[in-house]
Amino acid sequence: MKRLRNILTGALLVLGALSPAVVQADSIPVTQDGLVAELDSMAQRDDVTPAEQEKNTVDVKEIVFGHIGDSYEWHITAFGETQVIIPLPVILYSSTTGWHAFLSSRLEENGGSYEGFSIAPEGSKYEGKLVEYDDAGNEVRPWDISITKVTLALLINSVLLLVIILSVAQWYRKHPQGSAAPGGFIGFMEMFIMMVNDDIIKSCVGPKYRKFAPYLLTAFFFIFINNLMGLIPIFPGGANVTGNIAITMVLAVCTFLAVNIFGTKAYWKDIFWPDVPWWLKVPVPMMPFIEFFGIFTKPFALMIRLFANMLAGHMAMLVLTCLIFISASMGPALNGTLTVASVLFNIFMNALELLVAFIQAYVFTMLSAVFIGLAQEEHKEKAEEKVMK
Repeated sequence: MKRLRNILTGALLVLGALSPAVVQADSIPVTQDGLVAELDSMAQRDDVTPAEQEKNTVDVKEIVFGHIGDSYEWHITAFGETQVIIPLPVILYSSTTGWHAFLSSRLEENGGSYEGFSIAPEGSKYEGKLVEYDDAGNEVRPWDISITKVTLALLINSVLLLVIILSVAQWYRKHPQGSAAPGGFIGFMEMFIMMVNDDIIKSCVGPKYRKFAPYLLTAFFFIFINNLMGLIPIFPGGANVTGNIAITMVLAVCTFLAVNIFGTKAYWKDIFWPDVPWWLKVPVPMMPFIEFFGIFTKPFALMIRLFANMLAGHMAMLVLTCLIFISASMGPALNGTLTVASVLFNIFMNALELLVAFIQAYVFTMLSAVFIGLAQEEHKEKAEEKVMK
C-alpha cells in the first residue's frame, strides 16, 4: 500500500500539467472559432434567420461522438477557417476492383468520394465507414485495413511504451546487480514495476507467477499509457483508444487464451465435473453448463468494464465542455456562470480520470491475474503432498 500511495502521489503531480487544458482538442467543432462572438451578436439582433441560427447551433452529438469514435483523419485544431488535419492512409480491398491505397484527404478534395468509395451517411448500416455501391445501389463494405485515428494513436502509444521500458532495461544492463540504486525516473519505474509484480501478479497468480508476469506487466502498462495519452488534449494525445471496444476485446481475448491454454487438469475437471452434489450434474448437467458459460463471461466482463469506464469519462468531459457553447446565446450572465462551472468541473473530471486511468489498468491486471491463478490450481491432495515434501 505504501508503494500504491507513492504511485498515486506521483500521478497527481502530473495533473498540474494537464488540468489547465480542460478542452479536448478533438472536441472543438469545425466552426467553433468565433462562435461565441457570433452568438452574442445574434442575441442582440431581432432579424436572425433560421438558417443563421441552425448554422451557429452547436451539435453536441456530433462533437461527442466525433471525438470518441474512430475516423480516417485526425483533426488537430482550427485557425479561423483553416483546419489543421492530419490525413491518414486509406487501404482497401474490393472484390471487384482490387486493392486501393490513398490519403483520406482525397475524399474531401473530390466531394466525399474517391475511386468509387465514399463515407457511409448517417443512419446507414456502415455509418462513418468507407463503402462502395453495387449495381443495385446497395452499400458494400470492402476489406478495410486503413490506418485510422485510433490505429495511429495505438502505434504512437506502443512506441512510447517501448521507449520507456527499453530505456529502463538499458540502465540495468549498464549497472550490474549490487551497484548504486537507481534514482529519478528509473527509480520511479522500478517502484512502479515492482508494485505491479509483487502486489498484483505474485499475490494473485501464485507460485507459477513468473510464467505470466511478462504478459500481465505488458497489459498493465499498455492500458495505463493509453489511458493517460487519452487525457492529453493535444496531438498525439486525445484519442480514445481504450474507449474503443475493439481494443478492449483483443486484451480480453489475450487473457482468455492465457487462462484456458495454460489451465491445469484440475481446472478443466472443475469445469466439466465440479465437486457438487450429483443431482446438479446428472441427468441435467446444470453446474457444468454454468461453469463452462463462465469461461466466456469472465473475459467479456473484462472487455466491457474497461471500455465503459473510459468511454464514460471522455463523454462526461465533452458534454461539460459543450455547456460553454450551448449557453453562448443565453446571455453573458448565464454563459459566464456555466463557463466557470464547466471549467471547474472539467478540472475535477481530469483529476478523476487520471485516477481512473490507473485504477482501470490495476483492476484489469488484477482480475486477469486472479483468473489465471484460479486456472493454475491443483487438486487439494497434490497440493498437500507438495507441502509435506
